[in-house]
Amino acid sequence: MGAWPKDGPIVNSPLQSETNSPPDIAVSVIVPTLNESANLPLLVPQVAAALEGKNFEILIVDDNSRDETPAVCVELARTFPLRLLVRKEPKHGLSGAVLHGIAAAKGETLVIMDADLQHPPQRIGALLEALDSGADFALGSRNVQGGSTDDQWTFFRKLNSGVATALARPFAAGVRDPMSGFFALRRSTFDRAERLTPLGYKIALELMCKCRVKQLREVPIHFGLRTHGESKLTIKQQFRYLEHLSRLYDFTFPRGSPIIKYLIATSIGFFVGLCVFGALLAAGSDHVAATVWGYVGSILVTAVFHVRYVRTQREFLLTQRPWLDFVAICALELVTVFLSARWLAHRAADAPAIEAFVISFGCATVLRYVLRKELLQDVRGLRKDIRAADRGL
Repeated sequence: MGAWPKDGPIVNSPLQSETNSPPDIAVSVIVPTLNESANLPLLVPQVAAALEGKNFEILIVDDNSRDETPAVCVELARTFPLRLLVRKEPKHGLSGAVLHGIAAAKGETLVIMDADLQHPPQRIGALLEALDSGADFALGSRNVQGGSTDDQWTFFRKLNSGVATALARPFAAGVRDPMSGFFALRRSTFDRAERLTPLGYKIALELMCKCRVKQLREVPIHFGLRTHGESKLTIKQQFRYLEHLSRLYDFTFPRGSPIIKYLIATSIGFFVGLCVFGALLAAGSDHVAATVWGYVGSILVTAVFHVRYVRTQREFLLTQRPWLDFVAICALELVTVFLSARWLAHRAADAPAIEAFVISFGCATVLRYVLRKELLQDVRGLRKDIRAADRGL
């Protein structure tokens, strides 16, 4: 189940010849790259030195760089067992590149590291020793005893790393550095993966969760500064990380995560709707119209959350018409709000306006919950048959 068939085709460069790859490869080192030609001549010899005496290969998985990466790889392949895989149409960022490399790797043991020399090649041996001693996943860690980070990290960078680590704690319990991208695992561990949905750059988190890792060992490393080139950590990548976390929460907590997200979206929608309701009353609108338009504000908030849901779960949506279903449900909710507000205004003309809004909102929310569950929208995790189907049971 760990295969990654949805990416673009592997493009073999001329240096992918068997003459440079020893038979019965034991270790495949997978290095995703994007415009890293200046770092590769420094990295590759160090990786080779760390694996001296072993049959190994180095896979450079390049996302169609605009620099001299192909030419550099051709030259390096004259000396080292190196293969270049070029993704002409890169998908899923660094995570997709890593899975692309794993699919093409020949080794039984897989080592993943960056090309910028922030991951020390000298610690590859320690990762392999951890696997040999019984771990099924070895992680290069900055945060265990003996690990360190370069002192030149800015306060913002440290804060960003700390927040990202804290958000991953619920499904990476006990792991001190779940943000690490320097790790090793056996192919047999990778083959246990379920529902791989990589997004962004934190592929280790994806594999720890989806491979159901039980024996994880953190190996201390010094995480240094980038040697050449520019960091790929952008604001866009950080938003992708949040989307990735959302997927992992759904996978790890298939019942609790959809409920919590539903409650968050509903609470924010209620607050926004209440603000619209109050503003319209202050402007002289009648109770019924203010209630209906207040609920329209709530629906707009819900639509924002639905965009995220469709984006992050598109591969696994069990409905073929997520937006048509959404519009139909919202229409029924508005009808419910209108009828409830009219009925309450008729039955209790002296009741506070806020009472009509709260009761109408509550009726529509119950309807939303029931319909979205039945139409396999946000709360699909509540259905045992759907959870079983997701896991291939």
